Amino acid sequence: MGTEIERKFVPRDDSWRHLARGVRYRQGYLSVDSERTVRVRTVGDRGFLTVKGKTVGASRLEFEYPVPLDDAEQMLDLLCQGPLIEKTRYNIPHRGLTWEVDEFEGDNAGLVIAEVELTSEDQALELPDWIGEEVTGDPRYYNANLITNPYKHWRPGR
Repeated sequence: MGTEIERKFVPRDDSWRHLARGVRYRQGYLSVDSERTVRVRTVGDRGFLTVKGKTVGASRLEFEYPVPLDDAEQMLDLLCQGPLIEKTRYNIPHRGLTWEVDEFEGDNAGLVIAEVELTSEDQALELPDWIGEEVTGDPRYYNANLITNPYKHWRPGR
């Protein structure tokens, strides 16, 4: 059984941008409810199917499996709820951890989220200088919620 423990933040500026090259992601959801999500994702030339449980604190169950790219693309185009999440992800190492910075496109253009996976919820964390407000507990920032409440509909000041 896999457990994902992650914290999410909004970068305070774009000084992170020169630290990594981005990879294009497309993802959609076959199921979204309060207890579980089932996600299809393409990362460059690879496909994945991911099942996630309900988030409790900063943790949730997560199971991810590779699928053929053609299958993932067909599921994205024909089976997933719209709109799809399209983003570029940048992996940035900092103090022994890898920060994932997602720069969103489409209905979520303008949104940038940085997240880091931890081994425990109480793990000590030294934040990079470019990290701003923590949004771990704010469900608006969950990718699964960005399909029903995209960033373009958020009020100014979030």
